[in-house]
Amino acid sequence: MLESTAQAFREAAAGVDYATLRVVEQTDEVVNVRQGILQPVGSTEDRGAMVEVHHGDGSGYAATSDLSPSGLRSAIERAKDWAETTAGRGVVKPSEIARLTTEAEYDTPVQRPWEDTSLGDKIDLVTREAATLKTDDRIVDWSASLWYTGQESTLISTDGGQVRQRFSMVAPNLHATANSGTETQTRTLGGHAQARQGGLEIVEMSGFVGSGGQIADEALQLLEAPDCPSGVMDLVLAPDQMVLQIHESIGHPLELDRILGDERNYAGTSFVTMDMFGSYQYGSERLNVTFDPTRPDQLASYGYDDDGQKATKEFLIKDGLLLRPLGGATSQARADMKGVANARANGWNRPPIDRMANINLEHGDASFEDMIKSVEKGVYMETNCSWSIDDSRNKFQFGCELGRLIENGELGPIVRKANYRGISATFWRSLSMVGNESTVDVMGTPYCGKGEPNQVIKVGHASPTCLFRQVDVFGGA
Repeated sequence: MLESTAQAFREAAAGVDYATLRVVEQTDEVVNVRQGILQPVGSTEDRGAMVEVHHGDGSGYAATSDLSPSGLRSAIERAKDWAETTAGRGVVKPSEIARLTTEAEYDTPVQRPWEDTSLGDKIDLVTREAATLKTDDRIVDWSASLWYTGQESTLISTDGGQVRQRFSMVAPNLHATANSGTETQTRTLGGHAQARQGGLEIVEMSGFVGSGGQIADEALQLLEAPDCPSGVMDLVLAPDQMVLQIHESIGHPLELDRILGDERNYAGTSFVTMDMFGSYQYGSERLNVTFDPTRPDQLASYGYDDDGQKATKEFLIKDGLLLRPLGGATSQARADMKGVANARANGWNRPPIDRMANINLEHGDASFEDMIKSVEKGVYMETNCSWSIDDSRNKFQFGCELGRLIENGELGPIVRKANYRGISATFWRSLSMVGNESTVDVMGTPYCGKGEPNQVIKVGHASPTCLFRQVDVFGGA
């Protein structure tokens, strides 16, 4: 069917200078057990295509769920009309953007395919793990869930290019909420960040199996714990909090279309300006951040982006120095600078825009014990539970589910309502120690929103535990 679709598309697009067809088929399934009750199993299937036409000095898009020859012709005509309307009015000429001529394939490495396990067995697994969360009458809400996404995306060009990619993604989650009087506390399995590409092997790798008792116990401990102290002190962040720190104060500020002003009236702008690349000290010399869709176990891994650019690992920040933005082919042509292969769309009915993929903080050489021993007074924090950042992605405030005091090089008791704040432009310069490979966790978020009309997309992050010096920490709220 794909071959006939490609042939019909190329025949119908014979009257335009250049065109691409991106066909996307996606299946989602969610198994959720809450308070011992199986919720309705969510199952969706979606299929359609996006046509992009370059004609003359203009470009245009049209989406369609009708992949018949007549449906494709109609979409091409609508996209061509837009291309003729925009001719001479674009910020970049279509001729300046590279065309897709490559033939390639990419597949998520999968050890245990989702579809090889029956729905009944998956329900039994989730039910068993959910039951381990109800350890005490003070646990008032608890749930376990698995979310699977299978997607096949094929990008076809009139120049003979074709990139076919198949993805498998699994997101496990555990949640326990405890209550006593007026106090309520929640612990989760890494927030919503335990998501990766792969099959059911992710369930074991994420800690989904066997973590329920610890999660419930920590929720109960938080009920009795004192609030986090306030003051300027050292801060050790676990990978499941580093995910949000990297995402909000490095990933979003480096999106090139945001820097160029495209998101200003919706999701904000960036404190980063064009003249900073190659000269701006974004963080301490221990800060090394890469864009790496080639790492196969992460949530946003791929061989080619949705414009057909080949994915490669690139340093965005090296030894603290800002080197490269997150800009796809169109933004690179606009800015006349190198970017990365990060033009991504969240489905067949959206055009690709500059998005994060896998944004990783490279590990250092410090052990977790080394970091704790180096702290005279501070707090260790795990698992993001709240975040706020201004519209230039500069001033921020983050809250964590669980904190632990650090005093005289010793990890101490649990504290609750642990928060910290800072300014992106200076916070990363306080990075003092970066954990070694043993402290790294591979995580991801399925809920990154951006663009008009809105696109919610999956993003991967891998990070070690990190130590920051003299950060503004506070409790309560």
